[in-house]
Amino acid sequence: MTKLVLASGNPGKLREFGALLATFDFEVLPQSAFSVSEAEEPHLTFVENALAKARHASRLTGLPALADDSGLCVKALGGAPGVISARYAGEPRSDARNNEKLLADLADVIDRRAHFTCVLVLVRHADDPQPQIAEGEWHGVILRAPQGADGFGYDPLFFVPECGCSAAELAPDAKNRRSHRGQALMHLANQLAIRPKASPP
Repeated sequence: MTKLVLASGNPGKLREFGALLATFDFEVLPQSAFSVSEAEEPHLTFVENALAKARHASRLTGLPALADDSGLCVKALGGAPGVISARYAGEPRSDARNNEKLLADLADVIDRRAHFTCVLVLVRHADDPQPQIAEGEWHGVILRAPQGADGFGYDPLFFVPECGCSAAELAPDAKNRRSHRGQALMHLANQLAIRPKASPP
């Protein structure tokens, strides 16, 4: 496997995956390089949506494809926004409106525990009967006001207790080491027995 299509059009995800995958010995190409449209995400679970996206990208490019489906799960909201995290406040998608809605929904809530979930699916071809699946979770609490200017999505509201700051206040490499995507990617790499390229002496 020398080329891999990343089945996402989200600029924030593309930046993070670009950094996370840079040390691995294959060429990662965004699906936009092949004019692949966004796949439908009609399912109720992260894994089903990720699998649909990976098969869609692989079918249209003829290459192995990696897809993620990820979102924020808030305990007091029964796991919402979950798979609709990117569309929580409706269309068109807006990080700012999603964050405003989350704050409004939690206005009188004391228990603000939450976690980010990422499910990665790798298919070797569109009809791969044994896709590789890996999952990562990143636990924190929801702030009462945004903090930080980096990251994307709900990062300004996601407080990471062990770091003493929001995800949007972490340097990109620090975030990638801890994040749900970073964890899921390392699990996937272990499954595939893929190791990062050796650093030059």
